[in-house]
Amino acid sequence: MDYFSATLSDDAIGTISSIGLAHLGDAVYELLVRTWLCVHGKATGKGLHRATVAIVCANKQAELSEKIQPLLTEEERDVFRRGRNANVHTVPHSADRATYQTATALEALFGWLYLRGEKERINELFSVMMEGYDVT
Repeated sequence: MDYFSATLSDDAIGTISSIGLAHLGDAVYELLVRTWLCVHGKATGKGLHRATVAIVCANKQAELSEKIQPLLTEEERDVFRRGRNANVHTVPHSADRATYQTATALEALFGWLYLRGEKERINELFSVMMEGYDVT
């Protein structure tokens, strides 16, 4: 199996919990953010790390996810909703429960799309999220 480009059937993906999808989606999202920052000239060590943390934190994920929610298909909305309703046991101090659940929903959606091999859709949604985002 090519784990860089793993594609699973809907049945196989259905066996993965929303938390599992969010776990994978967190990595997909962070890779997108790191790539976006490097492409947009934020490639210095300390500045790059700070910019990454600012975009991958739950508060920013939840905020940016609002931009794509009207664009989601019914199936994507279902995955997002399941991710939001996942039973998360710990919430970081920097976010409230509702914000963290929305960030988890976004990550679950990205994990689900990734495992379906829908990289173009991930890029489309991520690009909408980052439209107008100021790197500085």
